[in-house]
Amino acid sequence: MNKYTDPHIEKSALITIDTQNDFTLNNAPARIDGTASIVPNMVRLVTAYRKQGLPIIHVVRLYLKDGSNVDLCRKQAIEEGKEIVAPDSSGAELVDELKPDPDLKLDAGLLLSGNMQKLKNNEYVIYKPRWGAFYKTMLESFLKEREIDTVVFSGCNFPNCPRTSIYQASERDFRIVLVKDAISRLYQIGEEEMQNIDVSLLETNDIENLLAKFLY
Repeated sequence: MNKYTDPHIEKSALITIDTQNDFTLNNAPARIDGTASIVPNMVRLVTAYRKQGLPIIHVVRLYLKDGSNVDLCRKQAIEEGKEIVAPDSSGAELVDELKPDPDLKLDAGLLLSGNMQKLKNNEYVIYKPRWGAFYKTMLESFLKEREIDTVVFSGCNFPNCPRTSIYQASERDFRIVLVKDAISRLYQIGEEEMQNIDVSLLETNDIENLLAKFLY
């Protein structure tokens, strides 16, 4: 037990990272191995959070076709015509299973302007311009205004955006949970790194059980 880092599930928000069609679906242009297979567990997480009315924030990437907002490591490929999570494209959309309504679409203009898009009740989308969910976004202020002190991470490609976002959350003194069976490309050394900064490594069942106890 650690009084400073143990999660407060009743004061938590669920963060999903980059679980968009272009990173998830078979034959997608930037498919990340293992992401499609963790979507069912992510659905369980969002369902549990919706039931509790606790915040859900879907964090996404959007790459302008001229490459002007793209990370340097991908900038040339986008400038040369590769289309990945382009604004208003089907590839940029959250996978349908994660949406509260599959007919909902991302408002690229709103997101690129730095604003959050409300999907339903306490569920939102935020665009991040780089790896980390806190970099040049309103995520920190959004959470702190609501007295959220615990962030629960799930989603796409642990080595890049989730890992960076977790370190950023740690720097901001949030209590942190990584849902091991709802994150793609998690590896053993990565788990050890997370334990070294006192991230709670839990599974989907654990989160469901904690939320069920909170409900009653």
